[in-house]
Amino acid sequence: MKRLPLALVLSAFFIFLALEVSIRQAVLMLVGVGMGAALAGARFGFTTGWRQLIEQRDPQGVTGQVLLLALASLAALPLLGQFTELQAALGPPSFSLLVGAFVFGLTMQIADGCGSGSLYKAGLGVPLNMGILPLFALGSFLGSVHLDFWLSLGQIAPVSLSQEFGSSGALGVTLALLAVLMLAVRWWVGTGRTWVDKRWLWGAVALAVLATLNLLLAGQPWGVVYGLGLWAAKVAVATGSFDPTVSAFWSQAGNAQRLTQTVFMDVTTVTNIGILGGALWVSATASSSGKTLTTQQWAIGLAAGFVMGYSSRLAFGCNIGAMLSGISTGSLHGWLWLPLAFAGTLIGVRVRRHFQF
Repeated sequence: MKRLPLALVLSAFFIFLALEVSIRQAVLMLVGVGMGAALAGARFGFTTGWRQLIEQRDPQGVTGQVLLLALASLAALPLLGQFTELQAALGPPSFSLLVGAFVFGLTMQIADGCGSGSLYKAGLGVPLNMGILPLFALGSFLGSVHLDFWLSLGQIAPVSLSQEFGSSGALGVTLALLAVLMLAVRWWVGTGRTWVDKRWLWGAVALAVLATLNLLLAGQPWGVVYGLGLWAAKVAVATGSFDPTVSAFWSQAGNAQRLTQTVFMDVTTVTNIGILGGALWVSATASSSGKTLTTQQWAIGLAAGFVMGYSSRLAFGCNIGAMLSGISTGSLHGWLWLPLAFAGTLIGVRVRRHFQF
Protein backbone atom coordinates (compact mmCIF):
# COMPACT_ATOMS: atom_id res chain seq x y z
CA MET A 1 0.00 0.00 0.00
CA LYS A 2 1.35 3.45 -0.92
CA ARG A 3 2.13 5.80 1.92
CA LEU A 4 -0.13 8.67 0.83
CA PRO A 5 -3.37 6.62 0.82
CA LEU A 6 -2.27 4.91 4.04
CA ALA A 7 -1.65 8.30 5.68
CA LEU A 8 -5.13 9.39 4.63
CA VAL A 9 -6.69 6.23 6.08
CA LEU A 10 -4.81 6.58 9.37
CA SER A 11 -5.70 10.29 9.55
CA ALA A 12 -9.36 9.53 8.94
CA PHE A 13 -9.31 6.84 11.64
CA PHE A 14 -7.62 9.26 14.04
CA ILE A 15 -10.32 11.87 13.41
CA PHE A 16 -13.06 9.24 13.83
CA LEU A 17 -11.63 8.13 17.18
CA ALA A 18 -11.16 11.71 18.37
CA LEU A 19 -14.73 12.73 17.47
CA GLU A 20 -16.69 9.54 18.15
CA VAL A 21 -14.72 7.80 20.92
CA SER A 22 -12.19 9.97 22.76
CA ILE A 23 -9.03 12.00 22.24
CA ARG A 24 -7.18 9.52 24.42
CA GLN A 25 -8.07 6.61 22.17
CA ALA A 26 -7.04 8.60 19.10
CA VAL A 27 -3.63 9.41 20.59
CA LEU A 28 -3.19 5.80 21.71
CA MET A 29 -3.76 4.73 18.13
CA LEU A 30 -0.87 6.99 17.10
CA VAL A 31 1.27 5.42 19.83
CA GLY A 32 0.40 2.05 18.29
CA VAL A 33 1.45 3.31 14.86
CA GLY A 34 4.80 4.23 16.37
CA MET A 35 5.08 0.78 17.94
CA GLY A 36 4.34 -0.91 14.63
CA ALA A 37 6.82 1.28 12.78
CA ALA A 38 9.51 0.60 15.40
CA LEU A 39 8.89 -3.15 15.48
CA ALA A 40 8.84 -3.47 11.70
CA GLY A 41 11.51 -0.87 10.95
CA ALA A 42 14.00 -2.34 13.41
CA ARG A 43 12.78 -5.89 12.79
CA PHE A 44 12.61 -6.04 16.58
CA GLY A 45 11.50 -9.65 16.86
CA PHE A 46 11.47 -11.29 20.26
CA THR A 47 11.12 -14.67 18.56
CA THR A 48 14.02 -14.02 16.19
CA GLY A 49 16.29 -12.71 18.94
CA TRP A 50 15.80 -15.85 21.01
CA ARG A 51 16.29 -18.12 18.00
CA GLN A 52 19.52 -16.37 17.01
CA LEU A 53 20.81 -16.74 20.56
CA ILE A 54 20.08 -20.48 20.57
CA GLU A 55 21.14 -21.44 17.06
CA GLN A 56 23.90 -18.96 16.28
CA ARG A 57 25.09 -17.93 19.75
CA ASP A 58 24.29 -14.38 18.59
CA PRO A 59 23.44 -12.18 21.61
CA GLN A 60 22.56 -8.96 19.76
CA GLY A 61 18.81 -9.46 19.80
CA VAL A 62 18.71 -10.39 23.46
CA THR A 63 20.95 -7.43 24.29
CA GLY A 64 18.35 -5.19 22.64
CA GLN A 65 15.54 -6.89 24.56
CA VAL A 66 17.33 -6.51 27.91
CA LEU A 67 17.96 -2.84 27.13
CA LEU A 68 14.25 -2.44 26.39
CA LEU A 69 13.34 -4.11 29.70
CA ALA A 70 15.79 -1.92 31.61
CA LEU A 71 14.64 1.34 30.03
CA ALA A 72 10.96 0.47 30.42
CA SER A 73 11.55 -0.44 34.10
CA LEU A 74 13.45 2.80 34.75
CA ALA A 75 10.39 4.70 33.53
CA ALA A 76 7.50 2.53 34.71
CA LEU A 77 8.43 1.66 38.30
CA PRO A 78 8.97 5.28 39.48
CA LEU A 79 5.76 6.33 37.69
CA LEU A 80 3.78 3.57 39.38
CA GLY A 81 5.18 4.65 42.72
CA GLN A 82 4.28 8.29 42.10
CA PHE A 83 0.84 7.91 40.52
CA THR A 84 -1.41 5.38 42.25
CA GLU A 85 -3.98 5.53 39.45
CA LEU A 86 -1.57 3.74 37.12
CA GLN A 87 -1.87 -0.05 37.09
CA ALA A 88 0.89 -2.65 36.96
CA ALA A 89 0.67 -5.76 34.77
CA LEU A 90 0.17 -8.18 37.66
CA GLY A 91 -0.61 -11.83 36.97
CA PRO A 92 -1.01 -14.66 39.49
CA PRO A 93 1.77 -17.27 39.68
CA SER A 94 -0.19 -20.37 38.79
CA PHE A 95 -0.21 -23.73 37.07
CA SER A 96 -1.88 -21.92 34.19
CA LEU A 97 1.11 -19.58 33.89
CA LEU A 98 3.63 -22.42 33.95
CA VAL A 99 1.92 -24.36 31.18
CA GLY A 100 0.96 -21.33 29.13
CA ALA A 101 4.41 -19.72 29.11
CA PHE A 102 6.16 -22.95 28.13
CA VAL A 103 3.73 -23.74 25.32
CA PHE A 104 3.81 -20.15 24.11
CA GLY A 105 7.60 -20.18 23.86
CA LEU A 106 7.44 -23.40 21.88
CA THR A 107 4.73 -22.38 19.43
CA MET A 108 6.00 -18.85 18.78
CA GLN A 109 9.09 -20.33 17.13
CA ILE A 110 7.00 -22.53 14.84
CA ALA A 111 4.68 -19.63 14.00
CA ASP A 112 7.70 -17.31 13.60
CA GLY A 113 6.26 -14.55 15.72
CA CYS A 114 4.87 -13.80 19.18
CA GLY A 115 1.80 -11.61 19.69
CA SER A 116 3.43 -8.37 18.60
CA GLY A 117 5.48 -10.20 15.97
CA SER A 118 2.37 -11.71 14.39
CA LEU A 119 0.77 -8.26 14.33
CA TYR A 120 3.62 -6.38 12.69
CA LYS A 121 4.46 -9.18 10.25
CA ALA A 122 0.81 -9.33 9.23
CA GLY A 123 1.08 -5.59 8.64
CA LEU A 124 4.17 -6.20 6.52
CA GLY A 125 2.14 -8.61 4.41
CA VAL A 126 3.82 -11.90 5.42
CA PRO A 127 1.22 -14.52 4.34
CA LEU A 128 1.69 -16.98 7.22
CA ASN A 129 1.32 -14.28 9.87
CA MET A 130 -1.72 -12.85 8.11
CA GLY A 131 -3.29 -16.31 8.37
CA ILE A 132 -2.17 -16.75 11.97
CA LEU A 133 -3.65 -13.50 13.28
CA PRO A 134 -7.36 -14.53 13.29
CA LEU A 135 -6.44 -17.97 14.65
CA PHE A 136 -4.38 -16.36 17.41
CA ALA A 137 -7.43 -14.24 18.28
CA LEU A 138 -9.67 -17.33 18.36
CA GLY A 139 -7.17 -19.20 20.51
CA SER A 140 -6.89 -16.29 22.93
CA PHE A 141 -10.67 -16.13 23.24
CA LEU A 142 -10.98 -19.87 23.93
CA GLY A 143 -8.16 -19.60 26.45
CA SER A 144 -10.10 -16.90 28.28
CA VAL A 145 -13.21 -19.12 28.37
CA HIS A 146 -11.18 -22.01 29.84
CA LEU A 147 -9.01 -19.87 32.14
CA ASP A 148 -11.12 -20.49 35.24
CA PHE A 149 -10.52 -24.24 34.91
CA TRP A 150 -6.76 -23.77 34.57
CA LEU A 151 -6.65 -21.44 37.56
CA SER A 152 -8.54 -23.99 39.65
CA LEU A 153 -5.52 -26.30 39.29
CA GLY A 154 -3.50 -24.01 41.55
CA GLN A 155 -2.60 -20.35 41.94
CA ILE A 156 -1.42 -17.77 44.44
CA ALA A 157 -2.13 -14.06 44.62
CA PRO A 158 -0.15 -11.80 42.27
CA VAL A 159 3.17 -10.66 43.74
CA SER A 160 4.27 -7.05 43.20
CA LEU A 161 7.94 -6.28 43.74
CA SER A 162 6.97 -2.67 44.41
CA GLN A 163 4.70 -3.70 47.27
CA GLU A 164 7.38 -5.98 48.66
CA PHE A 165 10.41 -3.68 48.34
CA GLY A 166 9.06 -0.22 47.43
CA SER A 167 9.54 1.42 44.03
CA SER A 168 13.28 1.99 44.45
CA GLY A 169 13.84 -1.50 45.81
CA ALA A 170 11.79 -3.05 43.00
CA LEU A 171 13.83 -1.15 40.43
CA GLY A 172 17.06 -2.29 42.05
CA VAL A 173 15.93 -5.93 42.10
CA THR A 174 14.78 -5.71 38.47
CA LEU A 175 18.05 -4.21 37.22
CA ALA A 176 20.06 -6.73 39.23
CA LEU A 177 18.10 -9.63 37.72
CA LEU A 178 18.61 -8.19 34.24
CA ALA A 179 22.36 -8.02 34.94
CA VAL A 180 22.31 -11.68 36.01
CA LEU A 181 20.43 -12.48 32.82
CA MET A 182 23.15 -10.82 30.73
CA LEU A 183 25.83 -12.77 32.62
CA ALA A 184 23.96 -15.98 31.78
CA VAL A 185 23.85 -14.94 28.12
CA ARG A 186 27.60 -14.21 28.26
CA TRP A 187 28.21 -17.71 29.59
CA TRP A 188 25.99 -19.17 26.86
CA VAL A 189 27.56 -17.44 23.85
CA GLY A 190 31.22 -17.46 24.93
CA THR A 191 33.86 -14.98 23.83
CA GLY A 192 34.44 -13.16 20.57
CA ARG A 193 30.81 -12.21 19.94
CA THR A 194 29.32 -8.93 18.73
CA TRP A 195 26.93 -7.74 21.40
CA VAL A 196 25.52 -4.50 20.04
CA ASP A 197 23.64 -3.79 16.83
CA LYS A 198 22.32 -0.33 16.00
CA ARG A 199 19.03 -1.70 14.71
CA TRP A 200 18.24 -3.48 17.96
CA LEU A 201 19.37 -0.50 20.06
CA TRP A 202 17.23 2.15 18.39
CA GLY A 203 14.30 -0.25 18.38
CA ALA A 204 14.69 -0.80 22.13
CA VAL A 205 14.83 2.93 22.89
CA ALA A 206 11.84 3.72 20.67
CA LEU A 207 9.72 0.91 22.12
CA ALA A 208 10.62 1.87 25.71
CA VAL A 209 9.48 5.45 25.08
CA LEU A 210 6.27 4.28 23.40
CA ALA A 211 5.53 1.73 26.14
CA THR A 212 5.89 4.53 28.71
CA LEU A 213 3.51 6.75 26.74
CA ASN A 214 1.05 3.86 26.61
CA LEU A 215 1.25 3.48 30.40
CA LEU A 216 0.62 7.19 30.96
CA LEU A 217 -2.22 7.50 28.44
CA ALA A 218 -4.00 4.20 29.03
CA GLY A 219 -3.31 3.97 32.75
CA GLN A 220 -2.12 0.42 32.21
CA PRO A 221 0.92 -1.22 30.58
CA TRP A 222 1.18 -2.17 26.91
CA GLY A 223 -0.62 -5.38 26.00
CA VAL A 224 -1.51 -7.28 22.85
CA VAL A 225 -3.32 -10.51 23.72
CA TYR A 226 -6.44 -9.07 25.36
CA GLY A 227 -7.38 -7.01 22.33
CA LEU A 228 -7.15 -9.96 19.96
CA GLY A 229 -9.21 -12.16 22.25
CA LEU A 230 -11.80 -9.40 22.61
CA TRP A 231 -12.24 -9.25 18.84
CA ALA A 232 -13.08 -12.96 18.73
CA ALA A 233 -15.33 -12.66 21.78
CA LYS A 234 -17.29 -9.81 20.16
CA VAL A 235 -17.81 -11.91 17.03
CA ALA A 236 -18.93 -14.90 19.11
CA VAL A 237 -21.44 -12.80 21.06
CA ALA A 238 -22.73 -11.07 17.92
CA THR A 239 -23.36 -14.41 16.18
CA GLY A 240 -25.09 -15.85 19.24
CA SER A 241 -22.52 -18.65 19.58
CA PHE A 242 -21.28 -17.57 23.03
CA ASP A 243 -23.03 -16.60 26.23
CA PRO A 244 -20.60 -14.49 28.28
CA THR A 245 -22.54 -15.04 31.50
CA VAL A 246 -21.35 -18.67 31.64
CA SER A 247 -17.68 -17.62 31.58
CA ALA A 248 -15.93 -16.49 34.77
CA PHE A 249 -13.54 -14.33 32.72
CA TRP A 250 -16.15 -12.55 30.61
CA SER A 251 -18.55 -12.20 33.56
CA GLN A 252 -16.09 -9.91 35.33
CA ALA A 253 -17.42 -6.37 35.39
CA GLY A 254 -14.74 -4.78 33.22
CA ASN A 255 -14.73 -7.56 30.64
CA ALA A 256 -18.52 -7.75 30.49
CA GLN A 257 -18.66 -3.99 29.93
CA ARG A 258 -16.20 -4.17 27.02
CA LEU A 259 -18.42 -6.72 25.31
CA THR A 260 -21.27 -4.20 25.29
CA GLN A 261 -19.17 -1.21 24.17
CA THR A 262 -17.69 -0.40 20.82
CA VAL A 263 -14.42 -2.28 20.39
CA PHE A 264 -12.67 1.07 19.91
CA MET A 265 -13.13 1.81 23.62
CA ASP A 266 -10.59 -0.90 24.37
CA VAL A 267 -7.08 0.54 24.69
CA THR A 268 -5.40 -2.67 23.52
CA THR A 269 -7.54 -2.76 20.41
CA VAL A 270 -6.58 0.72 19.22
CA THR A 271 -2.86 0.14 19.83
CA ASN A 272 -3.08 -3.21 17.99
CA ILE A 273 -4.72 -1.48 15.03
CA GLY A 274 -2.01 1.16 15.22
CA ILE A 275 0.71 -1.53 15.14
CA LEU A 276 -0.79 -2.91 11.94
CA GLY A 277 -0.86 0.59 10.47
CA GLY A 278 2.72 1.34 11.49
CA ALA A 279 3.96 -1.91 9.97
CA LEU A 280 2.03 -1.15 6.78
CA TRP A 281 3.81 2.20 6.65
CA VAL A 282 7.18 0.45 6.77
CA SER A 283 6.10 -2.15 4.21
CA ALA A 284 5.50 0.62 1.67
CA THR A 285 9.27 0.82 1.17
CA ALA A 286 10.45 -2.55 2.53
CA SER A 287 8.71 -5.62 1.15
CA SER A 288 8.55 -8.72 3.37
CA SER A 289 6.58 -11.40 1.60
CA GLY A 290 8.14 -14.33 3.46
CA LYS A 291 9.31 -17.64 2.07
CA THR A 292 7.10 -19.99 0.09
CA LEU A 293 5.68 -22.69 2.35
CA THR A 294 4.47 -26.21 1.63
CA THR A 295 0.96 -27.35 2.54
CA GLN A 296 2.37 -29.18 5.55
CA GLN A 297 4.25 -26.09 6.73
CA TRP A 298 1.13 -23.97 6.34
CA ALA A 299 -0.94 -26.44 8.40
CA ILE A 300 1.67 -26.68 11.16
CA GLY A 301 2.22 -22.91 11.24
CA LEU A 302 -1.48 -22.10 11.47
CA ALA A 303 -2.04 -24.74 14.17
CA ALA A 304 0.88 -23.28 16.12
CA GLY A 305 -0.65 -19.82 15.82
CA PHE A 306 -3.92 -21.04 17.30
CA VAL A 307 -2.20 -22.83 20.21
CA MET A 308 0.01 -19.77 20.75
CA GLY A 309 -3.09 -17.61 21.17
CA TYR A 310 -4.63 -20.10 23.60
CA SER A 311 -1.48 -20.41 25.69
CA SER A 312 -0.94 -16.64 25.77
CA ARG A 313 -4.20 -16.20 27.67
CA LEU A 314 -3.24 -18.93 30.15
CA ALA A 315 0.12 -17.19 30.68
CA PHE A 316 -1.47 -13.74 31.19
CA GLY A 317 0.21 -12.29 28.15
CA CYS A 318 2.87 -12.75 25.52
CA ASN A 319 6.38 -11.30 25.22
CA ILE A 320 4.76 -7.86 25.55
CA GLY A 321 2.03 -8.24 28.16
CA ALA A 322 3.74 -10.84 30.36
CA MET A 323 7.47 -10.32 29.84
CA LEU A 324 7.95 -6.65 28.94
CA SER A 325 5.02 -5.16 30.84
CA GLY A 326 5.15 -7.69 33.67
CA ILE A 327 8.86 -7.29 34.38
CA SER A 328 8.96 -3.52 33.82
CA THR A 329 6.08 -2.94 36.28
CA GLY A 330 7.45 -5.24 38.97
CA SER A 331 5.32 -8.35 38.61
CA LEU A 332 6.81 -11.66 39.73
CA HIS A 333 4.82 -13.46 37.06
CA GLY A 334 6.88 -11.76 34.36
CA TRP A 335 10.06 -13.26 35.79
CA LEU A 336 8.41 -16.69 35.96
CA TRP A 337 7.17 -16.36 32.38
CA LEU A 338 10.62 -15.62 30.94
CA PRO A 339 12.55 -18.84 31.77
CA LEU A 340 9.54 -21.04 31.05
CA ALA A 341 8.95 -19.47 27.65
CA PHE A 342 12.66 -19.77 26.84
CA ALA A 343 12.57 -23.45 27.81
CA GLY A 344 9.68 -23.91 25.38
CA THR A 345 11.63 -22.05 22.71
CA LEU A 346 14.53 -24.52 23.07
CA ILE A 347 12.13 -27.20 21.84
CA GLY A 348 10.34 -24.94 19.38
CA VAL A 349 13.48 -24.12 17.40
CA ARG A 350 14.13 -27.84 16.95
CA VAL A 351 10.58 -28.46 15.76
CA ARG A 352 10.94 -25.52 13.39
CA ARG A 353 14.19 -26.90 12.03
CA HIS A 354 12.68 -30.37 11.62
CA PHE A 355 9.91 -29.06 9.40
CA GLN A 356 12.38 -26.77 7.58
CA PHE A 357 10.58 -23.49 8.21
